[in-house]
Amino acid sequence: MAEPASSFPPVVREAARRFALQNAAAHGQPDPGAVMGKIMAEFPELRPRAKEVSALVREVVAGLAPLSQADARATLEKEAPELLVRERKERDLSLPDLLGAQEGKVVMRLAPYPSGPLHVGNARMAVLNDEYVKRYKGRLLLVYDDTIGSEEKLPVLEAYDLIRQGLEWLGVRIDGVAYKSERMEIFYTWAVRLLKTHGAYVCECGAAELRENRERGLECAHRGRTVEENLDLFAKMLAGGFREGEAIVRLRTDMRAPDPAFRDRVLLRISERPHPRAGTRYRVWPMLEFSWAVDDHLLGITHVLRGKDLVIEDRMEAAIWQKLGVSGPAFGHFGMLRVADAKISKSKSMAEVRSGQYTGWDDPRTWSLQSLSSRGIEPEAVRRFVLSFGLSMQDIEVPAENLYAENRRLLEARANRYFFVADPMSIAIDGTPSSGLQASAPLHPDHPERGVRHHILPAPVKVYVPRADFLALRPGDRVRLKDLGNVECTKTGYQYVGNDLSVLKEGVRIVHWCPPYAIPGVVVYPDGARAEGMVERLAATEAGKVVQFERMGFARIRRSDGKQLEAYFAHR
Repeated sequence: MAEPASSFPPVVREAARRFALQNAAAHGQPDPGAVMGKIMAEFPELRPRAKEVSALVREVVAGLAPLSQADARATLEKEAPELLVRERKERDLSLPDLLGAQEGKVVMRLAPYPSGPLHVGNARMAVLNDEYVKRYKGRLLLVYDDTIGSEEKLPVLEAYDLIRQGLEWLGVRIDGVAYKSERMEIFYTWAVRLLKTHGAYVCECGAAELRENRERGLECAHRGRTVEENLDLFAKMLAGGFREGEAIVRLRTDMRAPDPAFRDRVLLRISERPHPRAGTRYRVWPMLEFSWAVDDHLLGITHVLRGKDLVIEDRMEAAIWQKLGVSGPAFGHFGMLRVADAKISKSKSMAEVRSGQYTGWDDPRTWSLQSLSSRGIEPEAVRRFVLSFGLSMQDIEVPAENLYAENRRLLEARANRYFFVADPMSIAIDGTPSSGLQASAPLHPDHPERGVRHHILPAPVKVYVPRADFLALRPGDRVRLKDLGNVECTKTGYQYVGNDLSVLKEGVRIVHWCPPYAIPGVVVYPDGARAEGMVERLAATEAGKVVQFERMGFARIRRSDGKQLEAYFAHR
């Protein structure tokens, strides 16, 4: 006769309720079979009690019967929102159609500025463009926006390869690569064309004067120059006749435009700093709007997706095309995607990488795509995470758990299980059989074909256990060493009290452990914190792979020589 469902520890009942709510939120009426499967995956040690678990699930499901699907969703939002996120993402990851897109004729571009690798926030730009190009069987160009248009930062040579590596990891297909720094003569030719139309002029105003005139809507004296004068002055800029800051090329718009930022914006400026790829060959560099107005036309771009903060660039490109009598692509926009837990600063990370404080761009603290890979975040999880927000103009800030929920769903079936004991203490277990103890733990509870981790512990039996768990025990307290046996704390030590699974009915806590021949290991967390301890020796064979350390979480084994091990933590 099955034991009553009430005999389970509270943690099992709570899990059953969460999974039942999750199923009800997705399908209206919870399916006991689906809930049962999730319980067994979460608590594989309960498999011998399948009938009792089934009774518990039926009881929980019956208790939720009065709830509507909307009520179940609202309840789950309060109690376990990460499970609701997972169900929502299952329903619809589609994007709206591109305006005027024709199959086989779509050409889009990615325009990263190479100041460092792509990070988790940049993934939205990369994934959205890639999804559309694949949908329409089009082409995607990677055009490094490596001009020196900004005084704040310069391109970084190593960033070019880092960006390409990040895109390859994401599964983004690139059909062509170009560099703005190799197209300078083209920009100069088109600048001359624009000057000849009287659509731009060379201005020698200082920065303060330019800003004041723009705010007041006043034209400067240089705006009335003739085409010939502007062409001569531009040639002088190219020849080195002006120093940095002494002359710029500005687009002729409307100095009374409602938006002061749109009044005669700068198109080209002088920079005397060396470029990491072009050296000192060029000293007049195009600003973002001008270089893209030229390249979006010449490269045959049909659709541009960019952040909504760049809407003014749309207007600038359109104004330049109008003055030159050419056409350009259609524009679409999306809001910024921020991961609340990710502290992203390319400049700070660059300094830490170069100083050696970070191990490299794959250090988990950088939140670069390289670091996500090193931690065991799957590119498919990043893609689904991005697509779950669609093509929205709204700025979005979400917890990292949203990304982890997607990744967890992928890793649950892939990652083998091992024990890692942080801050370990070694204990002797008294009262074991003279032959010692044996333990056989599955590499994965749902895939018996993968085999087991088999441990033979001769008497007197010694194991590593979590210090905090065992120092909290008082005489008479019992714990179950997972897959090994039950131990009772005594006044003098720890006593073996058999391997009866029925102790789980009493709410006895399950604790992980490691054999005496375990090897030292360290797990590095995303904030740089380190957990040192002992890890099963067999885990060393998984170098480069993601495993699940039971009661701890998922981690990628970064390196191991069989004598010690280092892993980067992904998430629980």
